Amino acid sequence: MRVYLGLKYHRDYRNGEIIEEILRILEGNGYDTSCIVKDYAMGRECCTNPTDLMEETFKRIDSCDLVVIEFSEKGVGLGIEAGYAFAKGIPVITIARAGTQISETLEGISSRVIKYGSLNELRDVKF
Repeated sequence: MRVYLGLKYHRDYRNGEIIEEILRILEGNGYDTSCIVKDYAMGRECCTNPTDLMEETFKRIDSCDLVVIEFSEKGVGLGIEAGYAFAKGIPVITIARAGTQISETLEGISSRVIKYGSLNELRDVKF
């Protein structure tokens, strides 16, 4: 099963440890992963403008069986990714640190919302 991981993009990759750990967890559970935030931040993507970036994002989502949105840090792009996946019939699972407020609209399109205290708690989750 191929999983797209969406989370807040930071030019300085300050959330890189979180990205890497979630990808390790997903891959450790047997999932093939795609994360444009990681690839873009690491210079693996050549998207030079927002239009190209979104086109590449949508292609990746189209190639996946599941979209996981990490929403501890909000971002408009996350809502776009989740809404796109939902419109295409791809299940969306939202994960966030305990105490994070999830919008009603994101909850409404998510198959599941998982709140965690530490990323370790996600190790045994079946996505």
